[in-house]
Amino acid sequence: MKVVIVGGVAGGASAAARLRRLDERAEIVMFERTGYVSYANCGLPYYIGGVIEDRADLTLQTPQSFRARFNVDVRVRCEVTGIDRAAKAVEVTDLATGKTYREGYDKLILSPGARPVVPPLPGVRDEAVYTLRTVEDTLRIRAAATREGARSAVVIGGGFIGVETAENLKEAGLNVALIQRESHILTPMDGDMASFLHNHIRAKGVQLLLDAEVEGFARAGASVRVLLKGREGLTADMVVLAVGVAPDSSLAAAAGLETGVRGSIAVNERMQTSDPDIYAVGDAVSITERVTGNKAVIALAGPANKQGRIAADNIAGVRRAYGGSPASSVLKVFDMTAAFVGVNESAARAAGLRYDKVILSPASHATYYPGGKVMTVKVLFEKETERILGAQIVGLDGVDKRLDVIATAMQAGMKVTDLAELDLAYAPPYASAKDPVNMVGFVAQNVLEGRVRQFFYEDLERLPRDGSVTLLDTRTPAEYACGHADGFEKHIPVDSLRARLGEIERGKPVYVMCQSGLRSYVACRLLAQEGFTCYNFAGGYRLYESIRRATFDADCSTDCGAPRR
Repeated sequence: MKVVIVGGVAGGASAAARLRRLDERAEIVMFERTGYVSYANCGLPYYIGGVIEDRADLTLQTPQSFRARFNVDVRVRCEVTGIDRAAKAVEVTDLATGKTYREGYDKLILSPGARPVVPPLPGVRDEAVYTLRTVEDTLRIRAAATREGARSAVVIGGGFIGVETAENLKEAGLNVALIQRESHILTPMDGDMASFLHNHIRAKGVQLLLDAEVEGFARAGASVRVLLKGREGLTADMVVLAVGVAPDSSLAAAAGLETGVRGSIAVNERMQTSDPDIYAVGDAVSITERVTGNKAVIALAGPANKQGRIAADNIAGVRRAYGGSPASSVLKVFDMTAAFVGVNESAARAAGLRYDKVILSPASHATYYPGGKVMTVKVLFEKETERILGAQIVGLDGVDKRLDVIATAMQAGMKVTDLAELDLAYAPPYASAKDPVNMVGFVAQNVLEGRVRQFFYEDLERLPRDGSVTLLDTRTPAEYACGHADGFEKHIPVDSLRARLGEIERGKPVYVMCQSGLRSYVACRLLAQEGFTCYNFAGGYRLYESIRRATFDADCSTDCGAPRR
């Protein structure tokens, strides 16, 4: 059997290695149009910033090492330009020599990946405007960033690549501006959660422009001018365009293979295309998004590697199905970590899901052990079934492992309330006896069982200010002195509330806020048992402050210098 693989990196290289482990006699030929067959795509921005110092560390396998270990015939700088399905052959151009030839196959795996989106803007082809997708792109950007006299850069696009590139250009010593067309970066997250990242990015000295639309580029001497709609433009020595990627499916489409959403290559659960002898994997294919069941393009390395393995299994006779992905993701944003899985609120609404949510601010480990930092956790769940729909976490420490636990729970079909029962490892340097994941379950139990009523940031503007409700802040005097939410003029610390119940007018609903949401919950339980109708502010004042005041707490504390509660 002869298997031809088009494209290396994650999906194609994984397929080749797996296929060899299953079939020692198969002839495997892999074509890669760049000069690198297997490289750390996700590590490219970190080479720009000098975190990864040796460019050789970006390369996971070379053609020679692939041949030595897996007996795979790897041909780099060779582009497959056509597929003759009837003859079962591909047309190949050797980019080094210009020579073209045909290569036959019994089975074909397409792993062409995705291409950077380059909008048709004036001046977009300027030599100082770069895209980042390959090792070659990375080398060009690093050379531009480190050349003598380079002082400034503009990054356009607030997705994974844009945020990581902005961080690393800043680490390389440049003045950096990050432009995002939407109202917040990292659009798989909700705006309230992204606000923490906005404030941190700005605190690190990056100029962040939101709701900013680029209209084009113009030469300004040795620099390039970024033209913005309705606002003053920016001038920089270099620009990195990171406005997204699109499935590179032109080869498949030209061959008459069925395509799916966003022009992606349509595949079944075995990663077969509409031609049973052709498989496709990675960023170019559409797969099932596990929460909604809809088809989606999920350009992540984890799914691509798994898909490559599954395609190889099926070619080798091991029947295996790919169940889709909830798009589990994690991202370093300077000192912070952002992680998310499943759907956010806008996606849940678009899918017609009836959901509720919890927002809490637990510590990364026991608060009495030095070094603990507060994270913010937001989890969406279906009201009727308690199915976990998505999670978003931001913080300085312990974010990734909590996201992984929730992602695992989602794949296992656990309910949000089941999180309360998870027996997770605990020691003071690593966690609390009631882990943040357990706390999500506890809060969800209280919400679903009617033990607590919640209100959210988006509800604040609708709260009456005519005296018909009581807006109560239960933090310490020191915390309250640092600032309070608009309208929350009634201040009674939670530890004094029982003795001062007479100060709260009966018959009026009470809306309660504290720093993180815990003390306000304690207050609501007390008030409810005293006959009050009480609502707890999810996320606490620190969430309010991040969104409304646009401030960043470098220590991720909850207490404005006062003892933690």
